[in-house]
Amino acid sequence: MTENTYFKFSNSILLVPLLAVLSIWTVYWLEIRFHINLNQYGIYPRTITGLRGVLFGPFIHGSVGHLYNNTIPLALLLAALVYFYPRVWLRVLCWGVLLSGIFTWIIGRPSYHIGASGVIYVLASFIFFKGVFTKYYRLVAVSMIVVFIYGGMLWFIFPIQEDISWEGHLSGFISGLLLAIFLKAQIPVPYKFKWETENYDEEEDEFLKHFDEDGNFIETNEKAQGEESSVKFTYHFKKDPGSDKLDSDR
Repeated sequence: MTENTYFKFSNSILLVPLLAVLSIWTVYWLEIRFHINLNQYGIYPRTITGLRGVLFGPFIHGSVGHLYNNTIPLALLLAALVYFYPRVWLRVLCWGVLLSGIFTWIIGRPSYHIGASGVIYVLASFIFFKGVFTKYYRLVAVSMIVVFIYGGMLWFIFPIQEDISWEGHLSGFISGLLLAIFLKAQIPVPYKFKWETENYDEEEDEFLKHFDEDGNFIETNEKAQGEESSVKFTYHFKKDPGSDKLDSDR
């Protein structure tokens, strides 16, 4: 698989983030429009009914600020995931939602945990660690960009703020790391020049034959020595019609 066939733009790169953003905003609009509170459908740790929040919790948000803070990173990281990991993005997303939700259900405080931030931590963690593990230059570059933009999120996997579900953030971070380790992702084969291959022989290289051992250029004559090139010239004489007329006038 080459880079040209692996890194290709598709409609999914735009549609997947768009659907994700529309879904969380639609749920919040329904809450405002019909004056309902869906927080009870979030993750409530270590209760049977709280397990439903593993699936429903990422779509529920407590305020516009909470929703806005999750919208942009969710869209950008989803687009990056779909583009740079086109063969595994769906598995990463599905397993990430399940694992981060279950981990939150296990370690979380007795409160409703809602919001897509756990999924965001899954995406950021997976993209960063997977790029580092593959050692492929483009994916490593994406990992560095994620660190540069969202590196500050790392602090929120610790209990530094009471009203933030750091358990969900930590669960998402760990889930992304586990997926990066155990989920195999096919990456393109980097292009190798002829001299980078294992069976490369310098003596058979046509270009290097033009240089001696000291690196000096050797001029070569394609024709054998002593052989003279013979050039044959053929002349076609064309008489000027005006000259006959001139002679007759004389």
